[in-house]
Order: sequence, then C-alpha cells, then structure tokens
Amino acid sequence: MQKRIDNVRKILKEKQLDAILIKSKSNKRYIGALVGSGVKVLVTKDHLYQIMDGRYINEAKETTSGFELIVHKQGTSYLSEVKKLVKEDALIGIEANQVLVKEYLSMQEYGLKIALLENELEQARKIKDEQEIELVRQACEITDKIFMEAISTVKVGMKEQELSALLQYLAIKNGASAMAFDTIVASGTRGSMPHGRPTDKTFQEHEFITIDFGITYKGYQSDMTRTICIGEPDPKLKEIYDVVLKAQCAGVDFIRSGVSGKEVDSYVRGIIEEHGYGEYFTHGLGHGMGMGDGELPLLNQNSDTILEDGMIMSCEPGIYVPGLGGVRIEDDVVIINGKGVPLNKTTKELIIVEGK
Repeated sequence: MQKRIDNVRKILKEKQLDAILIKSKSNKRYIGALVGSGVKVLVTKDHLYQIMDGRYINEAKETTSGFELIVHKQGTSYLSEVKKLVKEDALIGIEANQVLVKEYLSMQEYGLKIALLENELEQARKIKDEQEIELVRQACEITDKIFMEAISTVKVGMKEQELSALLQYLAIKNGASAMAFDTIVASGTRGSMPHGRPTDKTFQEHEFITIDFGITYKGYQSDMTRTICIGEPDPKLKEIYDVVLKAQCAGVDFIRSGVSGKEVDSYVRGIIEEHGYGEYFTHGLGHGMGMGDGELPLLNQNSDTILEDGMIMSCEPGIYVPGLGGVRIEDDVVIINGKGVPLNKTTKELIIVEGK
C-alpha cells in the first residue's frame, strides 16, 4: 500500500502541489481509504488524512490504517477541515471530473487555491501490482463460470431482461459485490447497437445474442463479451463472426510492452477493414481494467500511451450492421513478461445453443 501512496505523492512534486484532495471511489480505494461519499482523502507530503462525518468513524478505525482521521459534524462542509489542514496559500489538486461547479465555487469562498487534475491519478494506477492482477484474474474466473451457467438456460422465447437478471443473480451468488456496469444483452438486429441494454424482446431461432457483462470482486472488475447463436446462424452473420474472431485473437497476440495504444487499435482495425467492414467498427478497441472510473490504458486511434508490464486492458473489436445485427468478442488482457495474456478462459469459437 505504501508504494501506491508514494505513486500519488509523486504527483505533488510533478505538478508542484501542496496537497491532493481525492473524492472518487476508485482513487480512494487505491490507497486503502473508505469509499463512501461522505469520506474525502487529503494527501500532503507528510500526512495522509481521511475527512469524514461521524457515520464513518468506527468503520475507518476498524478497516483502514495509516490515516489521520478527521471528523466534522454531519451537515457542515468538509472544506472547513481542509482549510485547517493545509498551509495558507497551499495549492490543492482536485479531480476535475469529481467536482461540481457549486462545490468549486465553495472552495473559492473558503479561500482555497485549486488546480484541476485530469487523469494524473489514473496514470498513477495504470500499472497494476501482483495483488491487483490476481484480483482481476479471480474476477475473470468467476465471470467465465457465470457465463457458462447462464447460457445453458438460453432458449427461444426467453427475454433479454431475463438473461440480464440471471447474470446478476449468478454474480452475487458466486461472490461478486456488484455488476461492474450495466449489462448489455442485445439480440437479433439489436446486436447492431454496441451498448444495447436489455429489453423485453424475446430470443428467436437463428439469432445472434451479444452478451457483455462484468462483475466487481473485492473492489476489482472484469469485463467480458461473447456473442452466441440460437440454432444455426445466418451465413452473413457467421462470416462477420469469423472476421471479428480473427481480429480479436490477432489483437490479443499483438498486445505487448513497447507498443502504443493506437498501434494496437490500428492493427486490429486494419484486419476488419481488409474484410470490408471498417465502417461498421465504430468504437475504440479497448480500455484499461482494474477498479473502474477511467482506468488506463486506452486502446484507440488517439492513444499515445506506451504499453508496459502490469497493465490490464480489454480487447473488444466489433462489427455492427444496421438491420442485420452485430458481433463483439472481448477479453481482459494483462501484460506479463512483455506479452499480452488473456485472463478470460471462455471459448471464443461460436457457441451455438439449441434453445428449445
């Protein structure tokens, strides 16, 4: 944990800050703090504070260590405590995406000097330690298990919403604390919607079903997509499936230390373009994995991030054809000893369920 705190403190020096105020759940969890909305973390060169109201103090004492605990009365602003803890004219870095205009103006009223941080804290988290990698691996293992159990129930007439609900039930049953994000279940022509949320549409024979879900396990997340079919697939969709499968497997193999995020995206995108489907791949190839909330690296056409050992990312090409349907295949990939290693073990060959 001390190494993670040191990673955050490096930002103080790099940005010439006197303190960093942390509000986001993931960044609080990263350094071992409570994640409740009533808890803020203040990091200085020599001190580490958790600022909270009385609801959190017992939990903080029992479950966290290394922090000085500062309690303010519920209903009063935590900013008065921040003001006391920093020196006059201290420059405080804040997460730009965590502060509303009203709160920013309140900070100014308290006389606090503020510098906006963009993704500096996420940059500090982008290389995962062994414990983090193991937790993501375990989350992926549970995800594999859930997926295979869930698709064994898929049949003609089942609703997309039913499958989504079953995935959530199985996640909690198998040790997850929550879903990592809103589950995607998109069948038939709805498969052309990359983020198609489940509806009361029923599955029909010969339809593809794209299933994209993840779990949160001990604070760390998984994210997996597979596209399955009920009965024999439409030949055109099977052709698309084979292109996506080829591109996804090539992408996993291409992920390695020393290449940039945009190089990986370009390589995979080129395979899809070679097969005539480039205009139907409408999103970036992947995103960072870990605790969520802006994880790095990104794999897209603009990402200059150089991949390194310990980074975990998704690799999820897709083809989405309006009026026909779509296919996406996704693994979570960690770089170990310079090479990308997929953490998901579920087969990527087309799974055909009888669905009777």
